[in-house]
Amino acid sequence: MSAPTVPASGRPGFGSSASGVPGQRPGHLPRNAEPTRLGPERRLRSAFGLLGPRRERHVVDADLLAQLAMPVGDDGLILGVDPNNQPALLGLCRPTRLDILMVGGTWLAQVIALRAAAIGARVAVETARPQLWSPMAQAAGGGQQCVTVHQVGRIAPQGPSPASPVLIIRDLGIRPPRSRLSPAPWQSVLTLVPYLGPTAPRLLANADVVGLQRISPQEADVVGKVMRLGRDDTASLPTLADSVALWCTQKHQQYVMTQPTDAETGLLGAARRMD
Repeated sequence: MSAPTVPASGRPGFGSSASGVPGQRPGHLPRNAEPTRLGPERRLRSAFGLLGPRRERHVVDADLLAQLAMPVGDDGLILGVDPNNQPALLGLCRPTRLDILMVGGTWLAQVIALRAAAIGARVAVETARPQLWSPMAQAAGGGQQCVTVHQVGRIAPQGPSPASPVLIIRDLGIRPPRSRLSPAPWQSVLTLVPYLGPTAPRLLANADVVGLQRISPQEADVVGKVMRLGRDDTASLPTLADSVALWCTQKHQQYVMTQPTDAETGLLGAARRMD
């Protein structure tokens, strides 16, 4: 038997085709040499395939541009709702430092830790009460170590970044020692104290944001002077419900009611001020 021969025109698909039309690639359907008159010619673009359909562009009159709007709200961790039943947010993951002082119980601090982990932050807890934090840390993250618990003075640098922001929670009593890890870009620090002690004026003055659960009238007087609260706000602090806190700066105040989810209630229990 004689050896098979290859047509002089070359292999199909490489400059010639079995259809006999030079330069045409083989296909399942016949192709016309003439472009159709029913529409624009569809031609191949190098590395981009076929041109898509050509349609009329959408045009808006200049006087209608002012009516176009896109509602965009604030971003951050949802603390709860304000008196108008609108979401109250705390921007934890930010490119600037944020030092938070919270006077209250572990319950609210742990809700904040869980919600911080839910929005992608790594939470590191430095505490003298690991028995209160370890069960929550083990349950958070579905097996991933998004919440870690550290002994006092044993917390290592966390390496915050825009892709991996960090929240450090310090639960060290009424006289928390100074920490090696200070607030930094993408690393916020929340210091939890059960009530205000002798160092209260310094802690309040150094904080960027202060969260206050129910406190005594004497503590309310100290907070009112340092944070420049009005008389009504100062008088309301000893009467706050367990699920309500006053979040304030030197210029702004906001009451927030924290409503736990079913998962948070199952893990942490009902809202409470005392541990």
